[in-house]
Amino acid sequence: MDSILKDLNPVLQMLLVMTVFSALPLVFTCMTSFLRYTIVFSMLKQALGTQQVPPAIVLVGLSMILTIYTMNPVFQKMWEMGEPVYTKNGDMVGAIVEGSKPLKEFMMKQTRQEDMTFFIELSGAERPKTPDDITIWQVAPAYIVSELKTAFEIGFVIFVPFIVLDLVVANVLLALGMFMLSPTIISLPFKLLIFIAVDGWSMIVHGLVTSFN
Repeated sequence: MDSILKDLNPVLQMLLVMTVFSALPLVFTCMTSFLRYTIVFSMLKQALGTQQVPPAIVLVGLSMILTIYTMNPVFQKMWEMGEPVYTKNGDMVGAIVEGSKPLKEFMMKQTRQEDMTFFIELSGAERPKTPDDITIWQVAPAYIVSELKTAFEIGFVIFVPFIVLDLVVANVLLALGMFMLSPTIISLPFKLLIFIAVDGWSMIVHGLVTSFN
């Protein structure tokens, strides 16, 4: 594969490179830790019951900053592996291929084996003998599916205490005969109080950052 890319016409190489750069937002959102961060924070917002607070742009910004923090060693290694190839041969495609290897390694560490096996078999490729034989295009969908499952598992754990609090408040209001009063409105201050008391933001951020292998 590498030799085929290397033998491409320079114009075709430039076109391929421009296509890759145009896909960078997709790579950042779906092939890095950003995927887990943004899903968990969105589910946390739903569990708290705050409609507009914090704003979506704040959660996305926090997810991006944490992603850069988490992925910094990977990005650094990608640069160290890709830059010498381009400097030595002027081969941009080869530099991208070489520089993508640390990203593939990162995704493989977070991917469940059953998801990886499914997409390798789905691609119709030969059974890989070593991890190096697995392409990044086989790893990427398996990584996304695994991250979605992991993020929803974390979101479920976050949701449970808030649901219990909603049920307690609803039962108390029912016992008092306050049928017209919304349990959600009453439980919201208690949710915020408990979340602040346990330093919820720091707890969740620390847990998410340390959850990556």
